[in-house]
Amino acid sequence: MQFGIFTVGDVTTDPTTGRTPTEHERIKNTVAIALKAEEVGLDVFATGEHHNPPFVPSSPTTLLGHIAARTENLILSTSTTLITTNDPVKIAEDYATLQHLADGRVDLMTGRGNTGPVYPWFGQDIRQGIPLAIENYALLHRLWREDVVDWEGRFRSALQGFTSTPRPLDGVPPFVWHGSIRSPEIAEQAAYYGDGFFANHIFWPKQHTEKMVRLYRQRYAHHGHGTPEQAIVGLGGQVFLRKNSQDAVREFRPYFDNAPVYGHGPSLEEFSRETPLTVGSPQEVIERTLSFRDYVGDYQRQLFLVDHAGLPLKTVLEQLDILGEEVVPVLRKEFANLRPADVPATAPLHPAVLAARTDKEQ
Repeated sequence: MQFGIFTVGDVTTDPTTGRTPTEHERIKNTVAIALKAEEVGLDVFATGEHHNPPFVPSSPTTLLGHIAARTENLILSTSTTLITTNDPVKIAEDYATLQHLADGRVDLMTGRGNTGPVYPWFGQDIRQGIPLAIENYALLHRLWREDVVDWEGRFRSALQGFTSTPRPLDGVPPFVWHGSIRSPEIAEQAAYYGDGFFANHIFWPKQHTEKMVRLYRQRYAHHGHGTPEQAIVGLGGQVFLRKNSQDAVREFRPYFDNAPVYGHGPSLEEFSRETPLTVGSPQEVIERTLSFRDYVGDYQRQLFLVDHAGLPLKTVLEQLDILGEEVVPVLRKEFANLRPADVPATAPLHPAVLAARTDKEQ
């Protein structure tokens, strides 16, 4: 099973000091966080994609390409690649290039994002969000699998005899997760192609996540990709760690209370009770994360959000030390012991797909 972190790249004032990092600092700090993730033995680093303040990750492949050059083992991914407002041809080109630079250590998560105004900025209509996601991904899927593509759709100019370059590394397209918080159409899309489904799992109660994952698993089996239990599932999560829970709650509370997304709303205790947010000791995070299996089944990827709401870099790096030393090793062992032999432990990423193909050819 893969464990990692994701960032939304927010530039937020630290409520305990009143200091706001510059965009330059936030970008550089994001790189430092990714390097630390590899150092402590995490598997995945994923970045969001935003085109508006107070966020900085408007060019995910640029950021991930730089991180690729400075890491050896880390899987580089996205927590959102905007399939609705990016041209699928450009996505195909950019992520194939990144895949080559990273020697295959690349996958991506397509999504619609959470910023309505981004649609007109890129010449699209938010009312067409779902149709855009469906049509654009259909084209992206073909561009990575067919050397010459003829295409005609509703939302972009037609293609005649088009070849996307570079071709995917070793003929293995980057693995795709379809990310969604609330849209059953996206769960169906992931199931139709046999791709991964990533449930954001941050702002909603577990009953909602359970419902979405169950739909995806049922449809995955319906489309003939395997049993429902073999479907490829990823979950988001949100943690803040200290050696004891009282210190964690006391330190994190001002950040929670003033966070741009969920601040000035439900209390930290209410939010922790109703969503997967876990603020506490390593053992509490271990127990809470293991409980996710009770309602989504065995799954393949767990990503944690740890760098949001104005948390200083020093604190984030301390979070990663605790995750890498005290939390993830236990979770790896426990999830592995619980997983049936016929359920995949990870998504079918480039190295495994290439190795399986080589074995078959021999």
